[in-house]
Amino acid sequence: MSRERASRRFYRVDSDLSVLLDRGQSAAQQNRWTFETAWEVANKVGGIYTVIRSKAYISTEELGEQYCLMGPYKESSARTEIEESDFDQGTPLHLAVSRMRDQGFKIHTGTWLVDGNPQLVLFDIGSAAWKMDEYKQELWRATNIGVPHLDIEANDSIILGYQVATFIEEFLKACEELMFNLPKVVAHFHEWQAGVGLIACRTKQLNIATVFTTHATLLGRYLCAGKTDFYNNLDKFSVDEEAGKRQIYHRYCLERASSHLAHIFTTVSEITGYEAEHLLKRKPDVITPNGLNVVKFSALHEFQNLHALAKEKIHEFVRGHFYGHYDFDLDKTLYFFTAGRYEFTNKGADIFIEALARLNHYLKSSHPEITVVAFLIFPAKTNNFNVESLRGSAVTKSLRDTLNEIQTKMGKRLYEICLSGRMPDESELLMKEDKVKIKRCLYSLQRNGLPPVTTHNVNDDWNDPVLCAIRRCQLFNTVHDRVKVVFHPEFLTSTNPLFGLDYEEFVRGCHLGVFPSYYEPWGYTPAECTLMGIPSVTTNLSGFGCFMQQHIADPMSYGIYVIDRRFISLEDSIKQLSQYMHDFCRLNRRQRIIQRNRTERLSDLLDWRSLGIYYRLARQKALQAVFPDIPSLEEEDRNRGFNYPRPYSEPPSPSASRHTTPMSSRHASDDEDEIDEENEVSFRSIIFAFFFYFC
Repeated sequence: MSRERASRRFYRVDSDLSVLLDRGQSAAQQNRWTFETAWEVANKVGGIYTVIRSKAYISTEELGEQYCLMGPYKESSARTEIEESDFDQGTPLHLAVSRMRDQGFKIHTGTWLVDGNPQLVLFDIGSAAWKMDEYKQELWRATNIGVPHLDIEANDSIILGYQVATFIEEFLKACEELMFNLPKVVAHFHEWQAGVGLIACRTKQLNIATVFTTHATLLGRYLCAGKTDFYNNLDKFSVDEEAGKRQIYHRYCLERASSHLAHIFTTVSEITGYEAEHLLKRKPDVITPNGLNVVKFSALHEFQNLHALAKEKIHEFVRGHFYGHYDFDLDKTLYFFTAGRYEFTNKGADIFIEALARLNHYLKSSHPEITVVAFLIFPAKTNNFNVESLRGSAVTKSLRDTLNEIQTKMGKRLYEICLSGRMPDESELLMKEDKVKIKRCLYSLQRNGLPPVTTHNVNDDWNDPVLCAIRRCQLFNTVHDRVKVVFHPEFLTSTNPLFGLDYEEFVRGCHLGVFPSYYEPWGYTPAECTLMGIPSVTTNLSGFGCFMQQHIADPMSYGIYVIDRRFISLEDSIKQLSQYMHDFCRLNRRQRIIQRNRTERLSDLLDWRSLGIYYRLARQKALQAVFPDIPSLEEEDRNRGFNYPRPYSEPPSPSASRHTTPMSSRHASDDEDEIDEENEVSFRSIIFAFFFYFC
């Protein structure tokens, strides 16, 4: 490898970004403050919690104590998530909190117990409930938006929003008193629940810059849930009428007002921006993709070892679940999975099951020695574990314990016989009582029925969409089926008696994640697969899929299979998905190892150290809209010695003349675990192009 190529191979983007991560020194010098508000701050409700929590580290590394998160105080979460403490006396934050408390409001301050330990200001909604009517009246007078009294979530959002606005107002007054100059404040709000705070800040005419981020439009979620041809009719919807039909017109008005009053409006993906342009009637100013905190292993093969360990635990479950019909070779068995909220159509479970049925036919015809076990992990209402699943786990454990006991005794007998100087006879190896124990275990492994398709007793199973689709496609786990299906209607934890491993371990042990979503503003599940080096299937209607298509010339060669669900028919999408899964089944073990190595290398693209720059861009543009003396992002970085690297001219992924799936060498064996060292080094240019993209 040449010196130039070697330097590109080990180039790290964070070595240049580190100049920006000064723990808030430059922000303090310029008297810049950032307040970020979301309903999910230290409050696990949905996916935004993951965004805020994972981004906290890079935000505090950049902004230090000039960065503060705000949200509602939820005692059940706060007990384990925050460490309460007061701000230092004599600081504007301490003075603002004290004045709010003097007005009779309960406010909790401290740090969030996550990476970065960001500062928190959490508002007790109940302590300000007596002001709700006053807040509603003020909202109506300023915006003509009325909120029904019975909508508790909207009422709480109004209380939180005006509490946040009042706090920022008190903070500005405190800064003026203590510092004699007005601070440059950016207030960032996520989703419509926090957006009320943005509306209040703007109607109070506070001299601050505002940013509003929508992770998924409110009306978009409702329209997709109603099985509408959403993307082909985006420009035809009467948004006011559709919101009124679903009795969410007041919420829609709050979201739309937040997006239009913000100085800078952002969404998490291009596809969500397209949706917002038609439903909220404003095009986003900046796209702010969601990232994750990437932890690199010291040795590249470590994540491959973790895959093997986790896969063995899944093997144990499969041996128990399919007892009595365990007639397939685990060395030639592949594990596919899908997971997420139980939105059957939006998450693409419908076309996944249909594609599995077709894959079953393909494998029967061409590769009968390969078996696919497909897991569907969606939380649903259940009574308890399926008795057959628990029995399978018990009988396999009994067989394993019996054989271990017999093996131990046999070893002692062999040792004693050999010490006496003679060879043991066959009759001395396996005693009569040992044979009886083994026969009992073998008889207990017999079963009359087929292995269950679900691990739990699902409530109203005749109307459950997953089970109905499985029945329609006749995926009953028969001996002749090459695709076996397991529906696990709860999230995985390490205390689960069937699997005994948490979700992250489970993902590491699988071979392919399949997420053919129809409505997915971003898609953390395929992103998590990428970080763990697990290939995944996504769609061009998910933010993650669009992001990968935009930044990688040939995503498939890196283990990212993108299904077209936007420009072709549903039937063609199902054919494409089944063909991708069949192509994956045809890879040998060495080819899958090479592909996992490639997939893991994309993790730098999804690191907050790379994606956090977009949030910084949004804040800078908002500041420029309010404070004209603020330099542009490029000017500021040039003054600080930071230059965005230019992308190399060579293609960022294998050229079109090569196979899109890893091809083994003529003399390679299927068991070869070597690391792929081909001309993959140029993937770093993806990162370079990524930063250069918006410059």
